[in-house]
Amino acid sequence: MNLYIKPGVLNGCVKIPSSKSFAHRSIMCAAFSENECIIDNVSISDDIKATIEAVKSLGAEVDIFDHYIKIKGLFLNKIKDNLSKDKLNIIDCNESGSTLRFMIPAASVVNKRNCFIMRGNLGKRPLDVYFDVFEKSNIKYKYEKNEYGEDTLVTDGFIKPGEYTIPGNISSQFITGLLFTLPLLDGDSILNVTGTIESKSYISITLEVLKDFGIEIENIDFKKFIIKGNQRYSKDRYSVEGDFSQGAFFLCAGAIGNSISVEGLKEESIQGDRIVIDILKNMGASINIDREGINMYTNSELKSTIIDASDCPDIIPILSVCASVANGKTEIINAGRLRIKECDRLHAVCSELSKLGADITEKENSIIITGVNSLKGGCEVWSHKDHRICMMLAIAATLCEEKIYIRDVECISKSYPNFFDDFKKLGGIIYE
Repeated sequence: MNLYIKPGVLNGCVKIPSSKSFAHRSIMCAAFSENECIIDNVSISDDIKATIEAVKSLGAEVDIFDHYIKIKGLFLNKIKDNLSKDKLNIIDCNESGSTLRFMIPAASVVNKRNCFIMRGNLGKRPLDVYFDVFEKSNIKYKYEKNEYGEDTLVTDGFIKPGEYTIPGNISSQFITGLLFTLPLLDGDSILNVTGTIESKSYISITLEVLKDFGIEIENIDFKKFIIKGNQRYSKDRYSVEGDFSQGAFFLCAGAIGNSISVEGLKEESIQGDRIVIDILKNMGASINIDREGINMYTNSELKSTIIDASDCPDIIPILSVCASVANGKTEIINAGRLRIKECDRLHAVCSELSKLGADITEKENSIIITGVNSLKGGCEVWSHKDHRICMMLAIAATLCEEKIYIRDVECISKSYPNFFDDFKKLGGIIYE
């Protein structure tokens, strides 16, 4: 689907959907629990659907309701007693990197043979970190394309307790996957992390959710995790907080001239993308936080800054819009990981905002943006079939001089299916 968006001021209040990061993790924990758990405030995006279907493939029972889901856990010991060791278990991860990297080690606790299907650009994301884990556990693996041309990873073997060492500079999702898995094994384990850790805040989220579900892990400065075996997940009810990754789009919309109040975000959240508030304040945005929500005011005159993308890559596209109309030159550093998301986001941001009239330069690992008075618009742009690029362009359209035409907007279903509904409720002018 393609949309025209006309320039115009957004005005009003928007409630942000639940955090994908917390939702993924709570679903995983509930699926491995020994009881039934209700998870409140879950927004069912494509990525969350992928995780739900993945845990169902392992034997968890999931019922989806309007505002919550009910998960009946795996009853792990009973399932392990009745495994069919010859059966190949198919796990379709769609385009969700979290689902894939969380499930790869977790599935090897339950099933001996698993086939992970990767759609879109997911197959381009590195998985090498797990190959070393496989070899230590004597798990055979094969990376190949199936008959439909889709990338697949086939594993054969059960993960074993022990001491594992993985690099921290590729993705925190590998660390999270092992933190979910190792407590379930029959012996104690140690997970060592070398080098600089990317997206440390996501590991903090993992540890918080694990603790809520009764799993104890000793964290030694995020360099070593000491994990007792034979632990069991257990929780009757869990509520997912709002998503700063999605909220950032409307927070930034407020910073560039729209009048928006954002509800549903937890002020003291440990989400890494909460830093969007600090970055916008540093750029001169007027922000007020009260019981009702986070209020953005239009009397802001933004100024340039330096933004470190290493712990908040998902909000870089929308922050680039703010930088495009800020006074001075903004540098976004440590942004190389944006190249291995749903698309090459670093290139997509520079390419599409340039079409709108931004003064933006793409570097190998960074973006340089010199602010302009306004964006021009009056052109066709492309989402690159990436939800965050699509939403970035929609917000940018509000301050363009002319309407823009966005191709392939259906990709928002990956994380924020109701984005354009919320956009229109705020006064956004959209037509197909």
